[in-house]
Amino acid sequence: MPDDILLFAAYGLLLLLGLLALLTLGALVWLVFAYVVDITQTRHTVRRNFPVIGRFRYFFEHLGEFFRQYFFAMDREEMPFNRAERAWAYKAAKKVSTTIAFGSTRRLDLPGTVLFVNSPFPALKQDFAEPEAITIGKHCRHPYTTKSLINISGMSYGALSKPAIRALSYGAQRAGCWMNSGEGGVSPFHLESGCDLVAQIGTAKYGVRTPAGELDDDKLRAIAAHEQVRMFEIKLSQGAKPGKGGMLPGAKVSAEIAAIRGIAEGEDSISPNGHPEIRSVDDLLDMIAHVRDVTGKPVGFKTVLGGVDWIQDLCHEIMQRGKESAPDFITLDGAEGGTGAAPQPLMDYMGLPLSQSLPMLVDTLDEFGLRPRIRVIASGKLINPDRVAWALCTGADFVVSARGFMFALGCIQALQCNNNSCPTGITTHDPRLQKGLVVDNKAVRVAQYVESMIQEVGIIAHSCGVDEPRKLRRHHARVVQPSGGAILLSDLYAGSDFRSDHDFSR
Repeated sequence: MPDDILLFAAYGLLLLLGLLALLTLGALVWLVFAYVVDITQTRHTVRRNFPVIGRFRYFFEHLGEFFRQYFFAMDREEMPFNRAERAWAYKAAKKVSTTIAFGSTRRLDLPGTVLFVNSPFPALKQDFAEPEAITIGKHCRHPYTTKSLINISGMSYGALSKPAIRALSYGAQRAGCWMNSGEGGVSPFHLESGCDLVAQIGTAKYGVRTPAGELDDDKLRAIAAHEQVRMFEIKLSQGAKPGKGGMLPGAKVSAEIAAIRGIAEGEDSISPNGHPEIRSVDDLLDMIAHVRDVTGKPVGFKTVLGGVDWIQDLCHEIMQRGKESAPDFITLDGAEGGTGAAPQPLMDYMGLPLSQSLPMLVDTLDEFGLRPRIRVIASGKLINPDRVAWALCTGADFVVSARGFMFALGCIQALQCNNNSCPTGITTHDPRLQKGLVVDNKAVRVAQYVESMIQEVGIIAHSCGVDEPRKLRRHHARVVQPSGGAILLSDLYAGSDFRSDHDFSR
């Protein structure tokens, strides 16, 4: 018996040695092959000069993105969102404590830093109030009244996976906020929860287009027939790529997505960089009037500002036509906005950040007396309470976020949105990766993110001495200047330090 055991062990050892020999031989063959390929190829200098070893440069360059995120970057260093910003969003969505200890890691002396003005007499708990209801489009056949403060920005089915859209939809229904369909059109998965929806009309008119790509009024009426579709948003541009339409690779254009959008399956979905029928402020107002007449619902537009001249021209034309011709809302995206895919020159260099464009827009509308007729919706990296409170101080009526809700779904900032390999199942159509995103669980987190945001923006408002967030004004915040001093927003911006809509229900 012992001899049998020894013999078996010997055979096992020989087998193991044989496998090791095969692996070693295979590795040697690969090394020789890689060496010959590298030394003879002419495309990569590093690999030609340092065959085999040079290949590791590209491998480590790729890994560097992730090593910086988890091991080397400080809490406040990373872009596009640093660890502190992401950590708050994760905690808020999970409804765990967002308190920290031993002092802030945030630099308070950097130019552009927002500091809120605490009141010596903060609002007392018995005086706390819910955000007031606001009516959008009171001149419409079907105006929209909502208390919602923070809402889900445009993210299309296609850019996002089916379970991600469903989780956002059910989360919005739980939280009582609205969800924007994105330019990919209103899908059954947006609708199934019964949440309030904003139907976005992108430059390709997905979901409401004729085969030639023109606006189809019958399809527009069909979308408007859903009671939960509360408003329509004409997308002119978005922060990450002003002047460039949406891009969805053909690998993501399934038969289902193609049917919803009204395009061919498997082909790249490339939106035009503008609406062919909107080439002036007159055309824009005509389009708004047409969509509002067909649907009976509030209509506005989404844009990025590079300057305010054309907004002034728009306001002049509105005054000529009458205030009822005005858009019911303007969604203003900052240049810091995000997307799954955009050319780097546009992502990095095009458009104004929200910190500059929001006060410009609000002040221009105030100058023409067009608020509260036109409601202002702010968008652009508004994923934390301080940024939302700043937007409200500056004059926004509502805030929308896309990436904040992606974090609520579990996004780890893997920077794979433009591929089909998102590890959290949010932006991929790979069924294996989508399995990790459990709709019921993530819907709860989406709702909890909204609840936590409202609660903590409320904490800032109460500390400033007002009983609810929409009563924040420009004199409630300061901004650090290059000189080191912090001046009030009301002194920094030329416009007024009040909203013209004290009666929010008007």
